[in-house]
Amino acid sequence: MRHPSDGREPLGSSSRTLFAAPWLLALFAGCGAGGGQPAQQAATAHPTPAPEGASEWFVDRAEATGLSFVHVNGMTGRFYQPEISGSGVALLDYDNGGDLDVFLVQGGTLEAGHGQPRAARADAGGRLYRNDLEVRPDGTRILRFTDVTKTSGIVARGYGQGVATGDIDNDGWIDLYLTGFGRNQMFRNNGDGTFSDVSVRTGTDSPKTWGVSAAFVDVDRDGWLDLFVGNYLTYTLETHTRCFMESGQEDYCAPGRYTPQRSRFYRNRGHGQFVDATAAAGMDREFGPALGVSTADFNGDGWIDIFVANDQKENQLWMNRGNGTFENRALGAGVALDGAGVAKADMGVDAGDFDNDGDEDLITTVLTREGSTLYVNDGTGRFEDASLASGIGIASRPHTGWGVAWMDFDNDGWLDLLTVNGLVKQDLDARSAANPFPYQQRNQLLRNMGTGRFEDVTERAGKVFTLKAVGRGAAFGDIDNDGDTDVVIVNSGGPARLLVNGIGGRNHWLGLRLVGTEAGRDMLGARVAVTRADGRTVWRRARADGSYASANDPRVLVGLGTSADAPRVRVIWPSGRIEEWANVAVDRYTTLEEGSGRRTEGSGRR
Repeated sequence: MRHPSDGREPLGSSSRTLFAAPWLLALFAGCGAGGGQPAQQAATAHPTPAPEGASEWFVDRAEATGLSFVHVNGMTGRFYQPEISGSGVALLDYDNGGDLDVFLVQGGTLEAGHGQPRAARADAGGRLYRNDLEVRPDGTRILRFTDVTKTSGIVARGYGQGVATGDIDNDGWIDLYLTGFGRNQMFRNNGDGTFSDVSVRTGTDSPKTWGVSAAFVDVDRDGWLDLFVGNYLTYTLETHTRCFMESGQEDYCAPGRYTPQRSRFYRNRGHGQFVDATAAAGMDREFGPALGVSTADFNGDGWIDIFVANDQKENQLWMNRGNGTFENRALGAGVALDGAGVAKADMGVDAGDFDNDGDEDLITTVLTREGSTLYVNDGTGRFEDASLASGIGIASRPHTGWGVAWMDFDNDGWLDLLTVNGLVKQDLDARSAANPFPYQQRNQLLRNMGTGRFEDVTERAGKVFTLKAVGRGAAFGDIDNDGDTDVVIVNSGGPARLLVNGIGGRNHWLGLRLVGTEAGRDMLGARVAVTRADGRTVWRRARADGSYASANDPRVLVGLGTSADAPRVRVIWPSGRIEEWANVAVDRYTTLEEGSGRRTEGSGRR
């Protein structure tokens, strides 16, 4: 691990800012293409400059843009275990419109009539919102959403938990996989605005299960996306156990009261037909109560691995052997437990190169007083717990973290950390008739200082960060196509939030969509090296997984700081092919197609 001390500019030192009016974002519509010749380029330019401090860093625009969704956790007063786990959210371009649509997973009721108002019980199933982003001739952008659930054909059944996104049949349209308490569902995108339930036909329905986080990943490099599903506990309402706090107040049980449920790995045999390969892949004997899943090539051997975050049990790091099987090396790699040998209550997880040294590091979110765990990769797939040294461990101790992501919120080239928080043990002081579900906490934003340490900037992030909620799932992506990362959050038993980024436009950026020639889809797992004119290189990857029970923007967004020079881009595709593009235009999105760049040789690292 290296801790570069240069390249980090004081926040607010840039001369470029973004003015964010309520859901109205002003941008210039054109930008030169630079010297490269990528496959195609979207006409998305940098924001109109505004005076320093003219906007908050993040503003909640959910209600103003039509993203009107209230989560139902089914609270009965009997403390059924699924009620506390909340739900996730997906960002996906389901209609290939060039912008991110939103699918919000709904919980539901476990016992009809107990503790839920009638209006809440009537709002069953997840909701699909189409992004109707409008770009006017003067460059003004208007962000608004339309609920298209009824016409989409998506009928989410059961108690919803999570969502994964990926093109399972390589037809160029993103499909949906929904996890839940009781059953999972696969929805195939028909390409006409509708979806078909193909759960049974694809072999992925997995009845009588409790799935939470899932990930699509091409583990065998055959061009078809396989599927890993993280399952939680073996639990039914009939086997429910009552648990109590030290005060004698009844509350939700710790996961140790129940037996973990085996996670599932489904191999895609082609054209979206799956087979349960859990045993064949060597994943059937080691498992825990899985809540988070993140996939990346952790040891740089060209094969994508799978990290599973377990709740108060040892984590798994499934290292891909390249022959269709995996080996759990979590203990030897230093990620099964924290640095003190403790199995924490790991819930959310994300992988990313926070220290810009060319490998994927890990962050896991945990319970209040435990402190999130930062595992720093040495480049060979071995990790060191740097939670205390980085400042993340201490800063996060007051919180119970769920959704999380490495994200460069200010586009300075260093990955920061945003965590969505919410308790699992009651705050008895906050309990009242008006607040019967007292598990609220504030979210947190930590800024990467570029020295291996992080600064808590939550108090400066905007009014929305002063609000408390029972945060659970979170999806991260550029929802208004202005070149910075926004966040959609699911709050258990409360309204969803859309955090629109108002600071990323102060710096330059590079946006990439990586697609395959034959597959015609987002090439999840592709690694990208972006080298600036001054020689500095940052590594990112295309991914939709990570966070908690959610699916993220599969595009790659790289902050360039004050550098407006067109960088050189190197892509290591999941197939192993390595290609380069010179002088890729900045401050816009560019589509790079596998096979269209200059073929190069190399190991794919640094």
